[in-house]
Amino acid sequence: MDGLLAFGFGSGLSRYAPGTMGTLAAVPFAILLKSLPLILFWPLLLFLFLLGIYICGTVAARLGRHDPGGIVWDEMVAYWLTVAFLPLEWTWWLAAFVLFRLFDILKPWPIRHSEKFFKGGLGIMIDDIIAALYAMAVLALL
Repeated sequence: MDGLLAFGFGSGLSRYAPGTMGTLAAVPFAILLKSLPLILFWPLLLFLFLLGIYICGTVAARLGRHDPGGIVWDEMVAYWLTVAFLPLEWTWWLAAFVLFRLFDILKPWPIRHSEKFFKGGLGIMIDDIIAALYAMAVLALL
């Protein structure tokens, strides 16, 4: 079960751009999450982040690699965070998708540093959360 989640229900197994495929797989779940009242949305998102620390760390350890490209739960949770304050409009969500992927790929400071500083599941999750925060800042400016 942890592998199914860590690999984004199979989206992370894509031969091409697994992180982007994982983020794309996150979109329908984001719509469901956004339909929840905020009093449920935020605790659930926190739970999914903490779950990600566990499952990503466990699966990466089983594979014997720090952050295998196929593990995309981190992208999924980070995208859910990226759209947390956005209206449910495709233009905003597309901008969120592009900005998040851009920051996740380019890894400006401190994203790249956080990958090296934190180990295990937290290290896998935290860089994407920081990329989400960068994307959220740009979206707030727009």
